[in-house]
Amino acid sequence: MTDQFQLTEDQIAIQDMARRFTADAITPFAAEWDEQHHFPRDVIKRSAELGFGAIYVSEESGGIGLGRLEAALIMEAMAYGCPATSAFISIHNMAAWMIDRFGGEAVKAKYLPDLVTMETIASYALTEPGSGSDAAGLKTTARLDGDHYVLNGTKQFISGSGVNDIYVCMVRTGDHKTRGITCLVVDKDTPGVSFGAPERKLGWNASPTAQLIFEDARVPVTNRVGGEGEGFGFAMAGLDGGRLNIGACSLGGAQRCLDEAVKYTKERQQFGQPVADFQNTQFMLADMATDLEAARALLYLAAAKVTANAPDKSRFSAMAKRLATDNGSKIVNDALQLFGGYGYLKDYPIERFWRDLRVHSILEGTNQVMRMIVGRDLLRQ
Repeated sequence: MTDQFQLTEDQIAIQDMARRFTADAITPFAAEWDEQHHFPRDVIKRSAELGFGAIYVSEESGGIGLGRLEAALIMEAMAYGCPATSAFISIHNMAAWMIDRFGGEAVKAKYLPDLVTMETIASYALTEPGSGSDAAGLKTTARLDGDHYVLNGTKQFISGSGVNDIYVCMVRTGDHKTRGITCLVVDKDTPGVSFGAPERKLGWNASPTAQLIFEDARVPVTNRVGGEGEGFGFAMAGLDGGRLNIGACSLGGAQRCLDEAVKYTKERQQFGQPVADFQNTQFMLADMATDLEAARALLYLAAAKVTANAPDKSRFSAMAKRLATDNGSKIVNDALQLFGGYGYLKDYPIERFWRDLRVHSILEGTNQVMRMIVGRDLLRQ
């Protein structure tokens, strides 16, 4: 890289490709998806034609084998149109990566070809009704019975639950809090697998969320990813990338609302002049732009660290996720204020981003947990 603070030509090309796809296939339809609670499976599947079904799946497994910065650029670009759809694609990518990175040849051969093309779409199931931030407190059990595991328990807040084809699940195979957790791939049509009613949410309406329920569901041992008891390590490894992606989704949504606010305040007249001519408006826009660039710079740096497997990658991912999601929501909130009463109407996109971005400071680890991770890491030195 000629200059470490500039994107490479390849990265710019990937960004442009994702932006063009978004402008064509996502942005014009996102308001309708939100209003009708429509899950745009066809559009999500189309993104796989660009390689977005397997962004950091290795090339030997059929993926495009990119780094975490490239993935963040793609998520940021797609969130400019619809953060919920972008985040949904991110989750599929995390599940596919987990199988590719930690799975044996059999489980990879069975699932990866169709995941890469998004012929099958994957969900990721870690959270339970009683274990959110305390992820290792999960209670869903998998009891070995011959060449199958028998699963019992409930997963909560699962994106794609009931619509997606496979579920990469963290389940309990032993008593030890972390070393008793194992990763299994579960097919949608497995007997004993059912789904709760779709959750009624504040935002993310284009992305279905529901409980995933196991009642004596039999899953073949060959569907295990890695060894028994290794699942929690995989879950933690996946979170660095997931945090970068959700932060990137906040950057994309915030950029969209900043752009919309600049355009709107130049057109909107009050007191005989454009609202943009008032110094207060200019100061608000300046702070929004500054906070966005600061968060973006930290997120891109964290992404480079995760790709390079730097020793401080998890601390930087946590810092970047916290800053990008907090700043993103504040920027969108300020954009809504600049739109005045019109910002509160569904005729304009701001309120949708305001609702969609709110959950980003909760999922992939709450922003309170992010501070915990950073604080602990600082005191460990």
